[in-house]
Amino acid sequence: MGLPAERTICVYCASSGSCDPAYHAAARRLGQVLATAGCTIIYGGSRSGSMGALADGALAEGGRVVGVLPRVLEKLEISHYRLIELHVVEDMRARKHRMLTGSDAVVALPGGCGTFEELLEALTLKRLGLYLGPIVLVNTRGYFAPLLAMLEAAIRERFMDARHRAMWTVVEEPDEVPAALAAAAAWTEAARDFAAL
Repeated sequence: MGLPAERTICVYCASSGSCDPAYHAAARRLGQVLATAGCTIIYGGSRSGSMGALADGALAEGGRVVGVLPRVLEKLEISHYRLIELHVVEDMRARKHRMLTGSDAVVALPGGCGTFEELLEALTLKRLGLYLGPIVLVNTRGYFAPLLAMLEAAIRERFMDARHRAMWTVVEEPDEVPAALAAAAAWTEAARDFAAL
């Protein structure tokens, strides 16, 4: 199953250069895969860590990559200098808003607290029917297993509805992302009917 062309994919990932190289390799591969599928990538704008690897992978395939960087990080000179577009915004909140509202889907790679915050905000907005696009987690090295266990606990303890499982899809490899995006369950504003239990 193919991914419709000309989609903009928001990718959440990390700037850490100290993590296992497998995470950077997965990010680079995701960039290549999305670029080959004809997608535009919108991401955090850094040249470091998985962020840089993602952008480099996409750019190597002739992909379109848009960065959104908070002004404070621009001053640290970590922006990626080869991007098609780089938007410098006032703060982290503005970055998250620009990335999510400018996208048709979300892909989350492993990362730290910033990645968790972005991903959980996207899930929260989807639960409320305010974001309707697919959300795919790339579970490199089983990284998201604890988070997925927490989400299952939230469903089991009735903080979330079992139907909320359809808000996200989990894949193990970047090459699986286009098919997962294309096959994601439809989501509409009707989700508000079961947003609160």
